[in-house]
Amino acid sequence: MTGRELARAGHRVTILEARDRIGGRIWELPESEFGYRAEGGAEFIHGDAPVTKTLIADAGLTLLQGRRDGERLDMRGGTVSDRDDDAPGFELLPEKLAALKHDLPIAQFLDRNFTGEQFAALRRSIIRMTEGYDAADPNRASTFALREEWLGGGLRQSSRVAEGYGAIMKFLAAEIRKHGGAIRFNVEVKSVEGATVRCADGTTITGDRILNTVPLPVLHDIDFGGAFVPKLAAADAIGYGDVIKILFGFKTMFWKSAHGRDMSHLSFLLSDEFVPTWWTQYPRPHTVLTGWFAGPRAAKSTLSEAELIERGLDAVSRIFATDARPHLTAARAIHWGRDPFARGAYSYATPESHDAQDELSKPLGTLYYAGEALYRGADMGTVEAALANGKDTAARILAA
Repeated sequence: MTGRELARAGHRVTILEARDRIGGRIWELPESEFGYRAEGGAEFIHGDAPVTKTLIADAGLTLLQGRRDGERLDMRGGTVSDRDDDAPGFELLPEKLAALKHDLPIAQFLDRNFTGEQFAALRRSIIRMTEGYDAADPNRASTFALREEWLGGGLRQSSRVAEGYGAIMKFLAAEIRKHGGAIRFNVEVKSVEGATVRCADGTTITGDRILNTVPLPVLHDIDFGGAFVPKLAAADAIGYGDVIKILFGFKTMFWKSAHGRDMSHLSFLLSDEFVPTWWTQYPRPHTVLTGWFAGPRAAKSTLSEAELIERGLDAVSRIFATDARPHLTAARAIHWGRDPFARGAYSYATPESHDAQDELSKPLGTLYYAGEALYRGADMGTVEAALANGKDTAARILAA
């Protein structure tokens, strides 16, 4: 996004990409696998997302609005029911959150305000949301940020790009090249000195400004010199969560009549299985189920892709009370924490994040940093956050 803005302003831009593809934590899977361009990484559009939606319009793509008639179900102890998030004590949560004057991790907030067995279900629900939706460690996640997310509309119905996020990336890449910019693949930067970067293959590239957009943990893999140490400390003060995403393609939507009920409108399903969260492509007709687990559980997982697929198939089979294996046509299990150029999925706010964002936002000579971790809005950690911060960073570079 930054490259596109700078190239359109007349500057010569070169993007150095360590992978053999664009997109990073946006990963468009081949259409041959699942029958459409499935998302191995980012998939949903959260909140208002004005920058994302403007790009969708500019690129001539299609926004699939969130469908509120899709069913969201719960499965506990082998029984499927309509979701009910209103655990005992839930009505007290807005009041307690609003009264909070000083930020603290959400686990401490719960310990102070919702002790006792009568609030056990509420605590489990909030911890599950913090870990599953925000990919966050409850012992680090900012209560202020979660308050803004929960009470400010951050959990609104999500939408999708019909052609996939990969289509937005291709549009941006084409814009960069149209304005004379270049994208180099399989170029892993190992060090930065002044306005010169040195790459793993021994080549060096010099520019007037350098913009660093690697994910927070990957900053430790690049030598920026001693002056960058405060930036590394700031990066560590911002939360960064892990995600395992499992995709299954099937011959048919065999789940449509599971448990003797009509599940043809199934959208999301939460369960107590090893892989707890599943969703369909409803209202699109793709015969795909996507599994998800995130946060500390994902970070601790040492399972291989084959083992994750087996555990996922076990979960689907129990959830829908039928063996899913005979229906299977394609499978992927993607552990983002094991990706060397990602080391996880996306950032989340901690009580220390604002000061850390201030530090990382300050250029170090000719070196700038940008990314979803620096976004100040309610939807930190999203594609919108990355695009918006990239656009803002381009404006700061142009102003300088």
